[in-house]
Amino acid sequence: MSPEGHILIVDDDAEIRRLAGKFLREHGHKVTAAQGAREMRETMAAGTVDLVILDIMLPGASGLDLCRDIRRTSNVPIIMLTARGSDVDRIVGLELGADDYLAKPFNPRELLARIHAVLRRTRLSDPAAVNGGTRLTFSGWTLDTRRRELTNPEGAIVDLSTGEYDLLLTFLEHPQRVLTRDQLMDAAKNRIATGFDRAIDIQVSRLRRKLDSSGGPEMVKTVRGTGYFFVPEVARS
Repeated sequence: MSPEGHILIVDDDAEIRRLAGKFLREHGHKVTAAQGAREMRETMAAGTVDLVILDIMLPGASGLDLCRDIRRTSNVPIIMLTARGSDVDRIVGLELGADDYLAKPFNPRELLARIHAVLRRTRLSDPAAVNGGTRLTFSGWTLDTRRRELTNPEGAIVDLSTGEYDLLLTFLEHPQRVLTRDQLMDAAKNRIATGFDRAIDIQVSRLRRKLDSSGGPEMVKTVRGTGYFFVPEVARS
């Protein structure tokens, strides 16, 4: 049986690497363990990695630094391991492009469940393809849902994390309609906000910065006390 996914665990704690790796292998995943930045980069350069589990507290380059580096070149899903109760680390990690977080110490079954949830969001067929089109266009921008690529009006590809892609697709499927935070989290299948109310606002803020980078009119408006409103008209082809 082929592995369900190639998981890269980046943690300087040898026991966590051993135990988490053993558990994930027992549940059908290929696992590579790295204790720091150098091994992580070598593994990612050598072949396909489907998901990275990245500890924040690493010697040398921190997990936040490595998350930033990964996002410069890759949209691979990232689950951050954080100190329990460290909201600051969670906020910064989400802003840098992490897709989920898990506090230490953690139950291996919860880690497995979060991995499967993130991989499902990445791999599931997009509703746009089912509904008769894989290209969604708005204000000169194009989202190709088959390739999972966003192109700006100048023709440049704009990198999106898994969470940003899910969120944008939800807006494009429901344009010019007020969506509450709960609706966005549910429609985008985004579970990172469990116990952390600001997560969806951080994801929207990051997506908004990327959409507003071309200098056009604001596309995502805040509806105070309710949620968000996607302004442009959307066409499907």
